[in-house]
Amino acid sequence: MTIRNLLQRHRDLIEADPAGEPIVRGEVVVLAPSPAALEAARAAGFTVARESALEGIGERMVVLRAPQGMTTAAALLGLRRLDEPGRYDFNHLYLAAGQLRSAATLAQRSEAREPAARSQARGARVTLGLIDGGVDLRHPALRHAGIRTYGCSGAEVPDVHGTGVASLLVGRAQGFAGAAPEATLYAADVYCGQPTGGVATLLVEALAWMARERVPVINISLVGPANKTLEHALRVLIARGHVIVAAVGNDGPAAAPLYPAAYPGVIGVTAVDGRRIVLPEALRGPQVSFAAPGADMATAASGSRGYTRARGTSFAAPLVAGLIAHAAEGAVARIEISAVQRAIDALARSAIDLGPPGRDDTYGFGLLGEDLRVDPLTLR
Repeated sequence: MTIRNLLQRHRDLIEADPAGEPIVRGEVVVLAPSPAALEAARAAGFTVARESALEGIGERMVVLRAPQGMTTAAALLGLRRLDEPGRYDFNHLYLAAGQLRSAATLAQRSEAREPAARSQARGARVTLGLIDGGVDLRHPALRHAGIRTYGCSGAEVPDVHGTGVASLLVGRAQGFAGAAPEATLYAADVYCGQPTGGVATLLVEALAWMARERVPVINISLVGPANKTLEHALRVLIARGHVIVAAVGNDGPAAAPLYPAAYPGVIGVTAVDGRRIVLPEALRGPQVSFAAPGADMATAASGSRGYTRARGTSFAAPLVAGLIAHAAEGAVARIEISAVQRAIDALARSAIDLGPPGRDDTYGFGLLGEDLRVDPLTLR
């Protein structure tokens, strides 16, 4: 769903911030507010909508609701004036960085064979994280997987995007395999089928869960604007040695950077097609670390037994996440920062250089995971 569609369909819940980015109407988020700051906010007419103890991050997050009749932009400005040292921001929404074909899914051919490059068991000691929509645990490619879920009060709310990305991480079936089919996947559903799903607060709570569970490599195939709350959480995890892999987005080569891929320390991934050409819609810039297949490829289709065509940087990121987890298997299990960095450096040296010699803003250090693309034609 586009930003415009979100704003049109859910005007009572969602509005645009001054930069045009979607936010939850009337909500301002603050990290670790002092008692005096909260008292000042209450005196100004704000109420505490909810709060979370982010145990894995060591912070307390509070969502304040603006007084009746006050715009969200005015609310944020007012709170920042009341508490200048405070860390306040909008509750921004983050959207999927890729599209799945909505037509009939591809049926799996009985004679299809699992790709040779992944026929051996891989990733038995690897743990990966996914922050996305819900995963269809009943899909044939995911039934085998060791998936631990979080969010939606324990309810299963399968999502086409979340299922597709999960299948590229840990999927395995005849004719199809993800980057780490033997890995354990910690999957956080931050949408739960709700209009205000994918908000910054839910992403931060998911990151706190991943930190608490010591998930070493985390894939985020979502994009949105810069946000102080999300940035702080990511900074904490990266400093501890967690690897964050994110899709750079599909707003076009001249578009402004999208987050979380553009934050320092995050590994941003762009997408190429079956001819090794970068997708024309993919963002460019210094945030691009690697390229991976992101078109002319199949992913698991939620709500069916089949597969669907995927396109976008969303579907390139999980391939890189899986490869990083394998390259630093022992180090990521213990979250050893120096060893993980050496493994990432080794991947950069092994990448297929597609642009000008060395790192560039289109392909980063080059193409990884070319053998991980499953051609949709083989599943017809």
